Amino acid sequence: MTVKRALLLVVAAGLLLTGCGDDSASETTTTAAEATTVRVYFLRDGKVWPVSRDVESVGNLPDTALQALRLGPTEEEKAIGLETEVPEDEDAELSTAALAQVVYTMTQSAGSDSAQVAGTTYERADFEEQTPSVLVESPLSFEDVSGPVVATGTANTFEANFQYELLGADGEVIDENFVTATSGTGTRGTFEFTTADVDDIAALVVFESSAEDGSRIHEVEIPLNTTS
Repeated sequence: MTVKRALLLVVAAGLLLTGCGDDSASETTTTAAEATTVRVYFLRDGKVWPVSRDVESVGNLPDTALQALRLGPTEEEKAIGLETEVPEDEDAELSTAALAQVVYTMTQSAGSDSAQVAGTTYERADFEEQTPSVLVESPLSFEDVSGPVVATGTANTFEANFQYELLGADGEVIDENFVTATSGTGTRGTFEFTTADVDDIAALVVFESSAEDGSRIHEVEIPLNTTS
C-alpha cells in the first residue's frame, strides 16, 4: 500500500501528533489555522534522528507531519549529516529505513505506542536496528536553549550507561556527566538528565565508552542555540 493510503489509515485510527521539545508542552490540541510544532524523523548515519517543524495544523496533524517529513531535511540539517529515504512521491514504496522514519513520526505523541502503515501495525521497537544507541528527543538540533538543559530520550547501551558533554561557543567542555537509563544491554530504556546551569551553550554531545578499550563510540553532537 502507498504512503498516501497509509495516511488515510492513520487518520481513521485517530492518531494525534503533538508538539516537540519539552514533554510538558507536547500535548497540544489544535484548531483550524493554528500553528504547532511537530517532530519529523530523518536519518543520521542510517539511524532515525528527530528535528522540529513548525506547521499549520489545518486538517489533521498526521497528514501535516508526514508532508513535512516528505519534504526532507533543510540545507542546515544536511550539513550535520541528516538525510532521508522517504520519497516525495506518495505512491513510491518505502524502504525499511523510510518505514522507521514514518513510524517514529507517527508515534511521537504521549501514549501513541503503535501505528498502522499499509495495513500493518508497527511499534518503534520493530526498528531497533534503525534507532541510535542514544536517541535524544529533547533538545532537538538547532533548538534555542538556556542552562540548565533538561534532556530526554531513550537509550539501549551497555549496562544502560552513557555520557554527555555540553560544549561552549569555543568548543570547550563546560559540563559533563554520566547518565543511566532505565534499562540497557539489549533493552531500550528511557532517560532524563539535567545539565549544570551554564551559559553560551553551543552543542550537546552524547556517547558511549567502549567496554573493550574505553574509547568513545556512537558519538553524536547536537548543535544548539543559546538564548539570553
